[in-house]
Amino acid sequence: MQENNAHYYADLNLLLDVCLEAGDLAMKYFGCGLDVWFKNGNSPVSEADVAIDVFLKEKLLSARPNYGWISEETEDNRGEAIYKRCFVVDPIDGTRGFLSGSIEWCISVAIIENSRPIVSVLQCPAKGEIYAAVTGEGATLNGIKLPLLRPNINRKYRVSIDQSIAQKLPYDFSNRINFFRYIPSLAYRIVLIAQGEIDIVLVRPNCHDWDIAAADLVLRECGGCLMSLEAPFISYGIEAYQDGFLVAGESNCCQNMIHVVRQTKLV
Repeated sequence: MQENNAHYYADLNLLLDVCLEAGDLAMKYFGCGLDVWFKNGNSPVSEADVAIDVFLKEKLLSARPNYGWISEETEDNRGEAIYKRCFVVDPIDGTRGFLSGSIEWCISVAIIENSRPIVSVLQCPAKGEIYAAVTGEGATLNGIKLPLLRPNINRKYRVSIDQSIAQKLPYDFSNRINFFRYIPSLAYRIVLIAQGEIDIVLVRPNCHDWDIAAADLVLRECGGCLMSLEAPFISYGIEAYQDGFLVAGESNCCQNMIHVVRQTKLV
């Protein structure tokens, strides 16, 4: 295990260094008029997304040529079983926010092994924040260890959820929650749970590995969970999409939200 830890921390240091550089690159584009086009699902892509993706791929794969690559903006090689470890990358998570001038977006990079994230970094350059995690070693924000989550007692849940879904929630549950403001970046919403600012994030069906893998590890290392309605954890690097709703939060919060999703027949 000590040998594994040394390898994990070497990977973490690589991600930290490269993501800091990528953050500097992103800030050169932030707030500027950019070329933007749309891909499947009406999701925007900008020249910044592509430039950061190219930068990350060159830097990371030159340092770890034996790792695989899964990214939002370039063709991946998830089907090639020769890779023991694989980078899972979103060069800008929250592109809509990035383009509109919001500071709540991030560069999200995870390394997966055996379908689970083992090292991750989320760099939020416009906010001056960097989240990092190593499996079994906890998570940090700007180098300071994040505390373990505590169960929510005697207060309303702070919930991040799509308004179209919120309207379908049962009245008794709606009375026990406060809706958190909308944040374009899914990864950033999830790490805000680890920071104690949100209690529950309900993730719509068909998100991608790069949307959640890095944030998943940060949250789990703080004692939280990101789970589907059927399984207590998410497997990565297998399918193109994560089918069905996902729930992120402290364990008891997740179980309560899953019960509500089933009761409301959202699935």
